[in-house]
Amino acid sequence: MKLLKTLVVSLLWLLVSLSAAGVLGVVGAALYFAPGLPDVRQLQDFELQTPLRIFTRDGKLIGEFGEERRTPVGYEEIPQPLIGALLAAEDATYFDHRGVDPKGLARAAVELVASGGDIQSGGSTITMQVARNYLLTLDRTFTRKIREILLALQMEQILTKQEILELYVNKIYLGNRAYGIAAAAEVYYDRPLAELTLAETAMIAGLPKAPSAFNPLANAERALIRRNWILFRMRELEIIDQAAYEQAVQAPVTASRHLAQLEVEADYVAEMARQFAVEHYGDRAYTGGYRIHTTLDSELQPLAGQALAGGLIEYDTRHGWRGPEQTDIPRSLAEAQEQTGREGLEEELAESPEIMQTARRAAERSQTEVEGIEGDVSNWLQVLERTPAYGPLQPAIVVESEGREMQVLARGGDLHTLDWAGLEWARPYRSARSRGATPGSAGEIASRGDLVRILQQEDGSWRLSQRPEAEGSLVAMAPDTGAILALQGGFDFDASKFNRATQARRQSGSIFKPFIYLAALDSGEMNPASVVNDAPVVMQDGSDELWRPANSSGDFLGPTRLRDALARSRNLVTIRVLQSLGLERTIEFLQGFGFAGDQLPRGLSLALGSASLTPLEMTNAYAVLANGGFQVSPWFIERVTRGDDATVVEEASPRVACRDCRDGQETVERDGETYEVAPRVADPAAVYILRDMLRDVVERGTARKALELDRSDIVGKTGTTNDQRDAWFAGFNSELVTTAWVGKDDNSSTAEYGAQAALPIWMEFMGRALEDQPERWPERPERVVTERVDPDTGRLLREGQGGGIEELFMADHLPDVQPRRVDREVERESGSQGTGVYEAIF
Repeated sequence: MKLLKTLVVSLLWLLVSLSAAGVLGVVGAALYFAPGLPDVRQLQDFELQTPLRIFTRDGKLIGEFGEERRTPVGYEEIPQPLIGALLAAEDATYFDHRGVDPKGLARAAVELVASGGDIQSGGSTITMQVARNYLLTLDRTFTRKIREILLALQMEQILTKQEILELYVNKIYLGNRAYGIAAAAEVYYDRPLAELTLAETAMIAGLPKAPSAFNPLANAERALIRRNWILFRMRELEIIDQAAYEQAVQAPVTASRHLAQLEVEADYVAEMARQFAVEHYGDRAYTGGYRIHTTLDSELQPLAGQALAGGLIEYDTRHGWRGPEQTDIPRSLAEAQEQTGREGLEEELAESPEIMQTARRAAERSQTEVEGIEGDVSNWLQVLERTPAYGPLQPAIVVESEGREMQVLARGGDLHTLDWAGLEWARPYRSARSRGATPGSAGEIASRGDLVRILQQEDGSWRLSQRPEAEGSLVAMAPDTGAILALQGGFDFDASKFNRATQARRQSGSIFKPFIYLAALDSGEMNPASVVNDAPVVMQDGSDELWRPANSSGDFLGPTRLRDALARSRNLVTIRVLQSLGLERTIEFLQGFGFAGDQLPRGLSLALGSASLTPLEMTNAYAVLANGGFQVSPWFIERVTRGDDATVVEEASPRVACRDCRDGQETVERDGETYEVAPRVADPAAVYILRDMLRDVVERGTARKALELDRSDIVGKTGTTNDQRDAWFAGFNSELVTTAWVGKDDNSSTAEYGAQAALPIWMEFMGRALEDQPERWPERPERVVTERVDPDTGRLLREGQGGGIEELFMADHLPDVQPRRVDREVERESGSQGTGVYEAIF
């Protein structure tokens, strides 16, 4: 008996000692961490801020960033079933504890010991989550957990339970860029909170734990299990009765995607603006009510996206079918659920076998039938819902594939029949230069349950398609200001966020040649009639190998005038022109067009476009050609405003071209604004002559296809790099300069030339952009004159001398006069020895 008494007393003292140690530990932690804790009282005045918004120059919305999909709600606006669902999922004793749940912390402590200092679940109460989301970082460390606990204890002293819960439901991230429960109701169900069913509120309540893993759009089968576990918990906690439970757990999945629609699709430029905002304003960019007004034209930007997407799809169609994106997709949600993994659902499934049983029954009740298809296709519809469209390409699942027809199921349950005209192109892809045989039937292309892409054609019919393997970009600028009017950095931003217009440094090929020719013209040492030998050349390339450049056609034309050499893109002539001018001298000249000197190779390969440059840099350089030789720079942000009163934070001040300005004039007024005049970097007469030479590229050179636009004021240059890795076309008129590029991200061959892959994209955009716009050719400088020359020698013909061709020259840089030619045969037959010319006979 005495022993028992002693044991009881000892245990009591041990418990008191442990309790005292725990209290001392908490007090010690509070004293240690308190000085560095944020002020909890700031939550009483916390305001959910306005997101970053991006607009075109005429006020059309192109992007929102930050926590924008949020509709703040007060506590009284939160439906009681949703409160119950959140508490059942996250913190069942919320209204009973004082900010901290001892049982949850004990569980976290076990994890802390087991993981060596990294907390996994954390045992966080809703109060602790609010402390973390509003006042702390999201790193999972022991010290952050201590700070979280202390802040939660403070919050419970200052704020009511209702105020804390209100902060929680307005802050939590619930997937698909929805922050807060009201935004989630709109995104997933397109209804206000008050109109949600019990099953739908439980689905939303299941999202805070893992917004991606339990997302009903991305993982409907896993979301069902999580939802039904929450409903099970609500019944066990007597938040709902048995009847409500039975009805809710059998409810099918009804979530679908309802996203805010932007007015103009310009994701690549919106991302450029977002990066600008973060660099200048930090994290406040997302919440501070900033508005960025870009230079984008709301009519031209959609044309850019459509032209690039259409051109890449046509390119891809020419190279063959690479097969379905997915195969053997289960038709029903019940089938899919049987095949889904159980990782991450251990807590839910361990509660009771009932969870899995009710989820399976709910999946079975989610069955959906579509007229024309036998059986349940609920999973097919879910897969289509969560599979993004890329550009104009819509996802579809093959229903039947027999004979020469293919029936496919599209989003919304629409059935389309693809006839043979929309299928026969699908010869198997072998390589960029090779395809297999034409398919004999639809079954050779895709089978039932395969995920494919379809494209609607102008007549309303549909054809088979696929996401292009090649990528591209299109940039359009105003040549007089450098303002970016349209920019598309790839086929589709959601498919790839890499901006090829600004980030892809690719060899420029022959679109670089005009700048070598302009350097020659500007120097006065050459003119369009200068004759250069188009013949083989062998030289050291800086390595142990000899460089033997060749023309793409593989032939040599011998003595060739510069105008013909540019029109026909003769490599060897361009190399000799650069060699004659001198490398360093030419590079210095080229820097006036925005090319960075350290990006230009110190070798004669520069003449062939070996410099790796972005499409934006090339577009800007061509803008200098289009504006008569003024050094403008690319820009895309007109102004930044903030707040409801649109306070101007920053405003652009670009330098602009001014053809009519007198020498030495530093500023010019346009539309009521004063701008600095951009410096001239090239002789306007030389630029005018080069522009005339580039017209020959269209009329009789590598870009003859552009004649289909039936405009005499457009000029440009094709470009193709080694092994056809890059296809380019850059061109302009006086109002608009545009560059199109096509290539592959892995730098493999496109197997097409610039005239095949890039020029049609440029034509589609420019044709529509300049529709109904009058033709405009720049005024001819007084120093530019027309003279007749001998086409073989490029020399001026004498007064009254017959034959020859007309050519443009700078008046102060005329070629030599053609010497009188002595034809010995004529002298012998005429008996007029020494006369030297035919005219002397008559």
